[in-house]
Amino acid sequence: MNNGAQGLTADDFIEDKAPQLAFYCRAMLSGQIDFQEIQHYLWDTLEEWQQLHTPGEADTDLERVFWYTLHTLDEWPAWMFKANQQLRELVSDCSTYLCIGGQLPKNCIGIRP
Repeated sequence: MNNGAQGLTADDFIEDKAPQLAFYCRAMLSGQIDFQEIQHYLWDTLEEWQQLHTPGEADTDLERVFWYTLHTLDEWPAWMFKANQQLRELVSDCSTYLCIGGQLPKNCIGIRP
């Protein structure tokens, strides 16, 4: 994270990272990047989040979908994202929401790590 991290809020962090996560999701679903790239991004993001020392619960829909998507990508093995159409649609819906908003994906309620 940059030197200005001290003034970064949870909302700033999520607004910065949500489009990045959406990009990684779409690239993974379309076969443009390897699943290992997603894993590196997840761990880097969690490390940066930890530096914020932000207690409490996710307080926006964007943040809840962000954490839900992050946890989903960490929970399932790579082959599931190729084989399971329902999981692919879920990740696609979440990535669309992270990018442009719109209708909140069903049952995508994530919590902060």
